[in-house]
This record gives sequence, C-alpha cells and structure tokens, in this order.
Amino acid sequence: MSRPHPALWLLALALLVTAVGALLGGWIAERPAGLVPDHLRATYDPIHFKPAIEQATDEQCLACHREVLDDTVRETSPAGVRAAASLAWYQQTSTYVGGQETFHRRHLVTPLARELMDLRCTTCHQGHDPREEAPGSSASAVPLTSQDFTLRKPVNVETTCLMCHGQLPVQLMGLPAPWPEAKAMFGNDCLTCHAAIRTHRHQVSYLKAAAIEAAGAKNSDVCYGCHGGRAWYRISYPYPRHAWPGMPADVPDWAKDRPSESEARFQRPATARP
Repeated sequence: MSRPHPALWLLALALLVTAVGALLGGWIAERPAGLVPDHLRATYDPIHFKPAIEQATDEQCLACHREVLDDTVRETSPAGVRAAASLAWYQQTSTYVGGQETFHRRHLVTPLARELMDLRCTTCHQGHDPREEAPGSSASAVPLTSQDFTLRKPVNVETTCLMCHGQLPVQLMGLPAPWPEAKAMFGNDCLTCHAAIRTHRHQVSYLKAAAIEAAGAKNSDVCYGCHGGRAWYRISYPYPRHAWPGMPADVPDWAKDRPSESEARFQRPATARP
C-alpha cells in the first residue's frame, strides 16, 4: 500500500488548522463577557498610544499594571547575596531610608518620592509598542540571544531618566574636583553658590519645587542625590537655562544651544509657580 504524497499531508493539516481556528474564532467572538480575558484587545487599547496616553491617569494605568507597585525585591540574589546585607547604589546617600525597594516604588511611593517628587506613569511612559516587551529580562531567566529578540526602549531614557540621573557637570560648574572630593571646601552646601546662581529651578510638573528647596537647604545630599549621586550615565543632562535675577548677559559657549524653557509637557501652569 503506497503512502500519500507529503503534499497531501500538508494540505490536510492546513485544512484542519483552518477549521479549528474558525471554530475557536467563532466561539471567542460569541463568548459570554469576561469568560476569556481579551489580552490582545487590551494590548492595543488606545490608552497605550498617543494622544490618549497623554491624558491617562495613574489609576487607569495601575488598573492593569498594579504589579509594578506590589512586587518586592528578591530576598537573595541569584548569586546568593542577601538584599538585607548589602546596600544598593541608591542607598549610598543619607536621603534614602529603609531597605531596598523596587524600581517603580522608588519613584512613586517611597517616603522620598512622596516628599519631593510628583511623578506619574506618563512622566516616563509616553506611548507603547507591543514589540518593546522584554522577555527574559529577569536575572533567573534563560538567556536570549540577539537573534531571538530585538529590544526597543519603551521609555526614552535620554529625555526622562537622565533628567535626574545624569552626572554632575563638574567642569561646567567650575568646581575644582568632583563633589565628593570638593564638598568640604564649600561646607557641603550647594547653596553656597546656588543661592545666587540658577535660582529658577525645579519648576517642572514632576517635582515639588518648594519641598526640594527646603530639603536641600537642610542637607545637600538631597541635591547631590539626584545631581550626580545616583548617576546612571557618564554625561550630564542639558538642562534648559531658565533666566534668574541678576543673570549675566553673556551666555557661555556650552549654554548657547540650551533652550530657555523646559519641555512643554513638563511646564507648570503660571498660576502654580511660586
């Protein structure tokens, strides 16, 4: 008895897959509401894309992404290092208290975040592309090769993270050495100079300007904690050069290309400025 030609097997398989797909598709379309989670529909909800995301609230985001605040750090790393027995990089300044925290909690709900920051989900997340998901990013996951996946950044770190996590621009500020080495010369007080220079600062929607100024006057680690102490990059952020009372008319070469206002979406209403 001769065997059927391979092409006939492929044809039969294709017909079977098509039939099963049609049956499942019809069942899903007519399923009772809530019986099957419609993940695909949620993924492509307009709230994940502009312009809807620009008006999204934290409550809307956390309705599906609540785990970013519920997750906790590992008690022990894959290498066997206990979190309670080590200090993370963000714990190195006196402004951080308590144990290690997860990334999103540090920016949204820790005491320091509540005191000085007014960050929202959309401060960093300004759109979404399902291709930007990063499978295998866990420390204990099976490694993926570059051929398996192409990572696309869901957040533009250069225009968000760098605003608070860039290097202190020692050369531009005219400091004799990095702040940890030079701070004793200034009494560990940033306001020694900044009481009269660049006094129009922190006037953006994602920070609590008055609280930052008050905290910085008591402890310069508040200033250095963001401006260099928790740096992610070797470069500093090109902050807009807002005018201040007594600002010199001559613009230094390094500042000639700087804007004079913050990015539009971060600007605070004029009525909200002190």
